[in-house]
Amino acid sequence: MDSGPLETFSRECRERVESALMRWLPRPNAPPETLHQAMRYSVLNGGKRIRPMLVYAAGRALALKPEQLDAPACAVELIHSYSLVHDDLPAMDDDDLRRGQPTCHKAFDEATAILAGDALQTLAFQVIARDQAMAVGAEQRMRMIENLAQASGSRGMAGGQALDLAAVGQDLDLAQLEHMHIHKTGALIRASVRLGTLFGPNLDTRLIRQLDRYAKCIGLAFQIRDDILDVAGETQELGKTRGKDRAQDKPTYPSLLGLSGAQDKAESLYHEALQNLESLNETADPLRWIAAYIVGRSR
Repeated sequence: MDSGPLETFSRECRERVESALMRWLPRPNAPPETLHQAMRYSVLNGGKRIRPMLVYAAGRALALKPEQLDAPACAVELIHSYSLVHDDLPAMDDDDLRRGQPTCHKAFDEATAILAGDALQTLAFQVIARDQAMAVGAEQRMRMIENLAQASGSRGMAGGQALDLAAVGQDLDLAQLEHMHIHKTGALIRASVRLGTLFGPNLDTRLIRQLDRYAKCIGLAFQIRDDILDVAGETQELGKTRGKDRAQDKPTYPSLLGLSGAQDKAESLYHEALQNLESLNETADPLRWIAAYIVGRSR
């Protein structure tokens, strides 16, 4: 990420969430060793940690303490990591590289990768259920678990992946493509922001709606930028194989709109996202920085 305030904020968030992940992930020498090593390999091998950053950024905008946010930040990253392990499998996207390293099923084997993904998914909910630093009651924990479960399941990320697999070789229109990515990519990004709003019972419902619209916009912008980089990026910088979408005949924003049109769409979503933050002061600046990063990133 670029130097400046975003880099400082990003580093602080990465340090916090990676410390939390280290606490919650099983020790690599605890049996079953291979499974636990695969889990740690899949989570602790780098990554931008965008979703945890959004949890912390939303929490800062609402004056929450960072230690309250470690558990939901950790949980969304565990869900994201599980989804990447499964997406990379031969039955899904069949990828060999993730974050510049061999994918989990290449570093270990397919069965271990499936089990590692399963275990990371369930660990995410255990973290929210048990972490004491959140200092919230059972009702708030249940709301967080429900929100994250919905964003991860058939009405969210898993459903979006099913739509993505079914779309191979198909001609989708823009509305159909957007619907697919609102679920596949956008659901967990929206959940990341939403989790930061579930700590108190008296938050302004109008503000919550604005934050959700912000998250919806940047979730779509994130996917558009991913599609652009799959065409225009470099494998070494991306940390994953370039050109996979075209090779697998997947519908993308550049294939529908062209590269320039796709970038224009991402920019439009970026400005719409910022409009939904206008009522917030400088405490919401990290949300603004993240939106700018999403539409301009090179990996």
